Amino acid sequence: MDTETQRNIFDTLNDEIVNSDLTEAEKNRRLSMLLKASGRKINLMLVGATGSGKSSTINALFDMSVAKVGVGVDPETDRIEKYDLGNLTVWDTPELGDTVGNDKETIGQIVRKMSEADGDGNLLIDLVLVVLDASSKDLAVSYNVINKTLIPCLGKDNSHRILIGLNQSDMAMKGRHWDRETNTPDPPLQEFLIQKSCSIKRRIGEATGVNVEPVCYCAGYTNGEEKQCPYNLSKLLYYILMAVPPEKRLVLFDKLNNDEENWVCNDADYSGAVRKSFFSSLWEDITAGADKGALIGGCSIGFPGVIVGGLIGGIVGGLSTLIIKPLAKLLNL
Repeated sequence: MDTETQRNIFDTLNDEIVNSDLTEAEKNRRLSMLLKASGRKINLMLVGATGSGKSSTINALFDMSVAKVGVGVDPETDRIEKYDLGNLTVWDTPELGDTVGNDKETIGQIVRKMSEADGDGNLLIDLVLVVLDASSKDLAVSYNVINKTLIPCLGKDNSHRILIGLNQSDMAMKGRHWDRETNTPDPPLQEFLIQKSCSIKRRIGEATGVNVEPVCYCAGYTNGEEKQCPYNLSKLLYYILMAVPPEKRLVLFDKLNNDEENWVCNDADYSGAVRKSFFSSLWEDITAGADKGALIGGCSIGFPGVIVGGLIGGIVGGLSTLIIKPLAKLLNL
């Protein structure tokens, strides 16, 4: 990877603002907003049973090569692994389903972490991603944690901060009905996954009154000479983006896995939705919507192409300096 592609999004935005033709007062205003945006942090918690693929999900989504690994505040009692990627922190909880005693301890750790507050007094965890194994028939432990721990801890007002992911969708029917050439499920497997998602949605809804939309995906893996590329990872990312506060989304974009193959195969084209999320965040974070009246290039959401009025110089006209892999693939640029 060359030096340019390693640049931090916020550093690039800073340079674009400084070199723009804006007035000094407007530069200072937007640099101040950028500084505030760059200081925001996202905390993502992963919960899942043994073999569900939490670690492979983390690795597929984010650039883990820069992650610092640690544990919670008290290493003797808190075994939650902490992956620190700067402004993004991923909390990977111990796997559920080993023993009743271990599950009880793990649930206690989850509750304590979810009860923590940040420096502003808000709940620390922005989003809980529950990873289920699509090939498993026994999801009782996961249902118990979702229905009796996670949703009650969040409360119905914060129920949007839980996301259910059905990983290993390629193995949902014991590996049958998966088209290896296109890396997609064939019709029988598609129907099976729809039915499984509906079942999960119904069971959680009946137990908690909360409506969830499970995302079927495959985080991918490499097993010797065999490689399974991710499937529906862009869809999973889109749902994550919709669940976290809009003002924090740029942090996620800055930490994505750089492997283009991870974002290619999906059940639909999510580039437009991800693109909208990215530019909406960029727009609000750097301009507070001050230039909403200006039409920017021919994008269907009203933003990009070339920013008029010197919004941030050529930041979108010169996306090659900012929208690097994998964003270029995700945003269809």
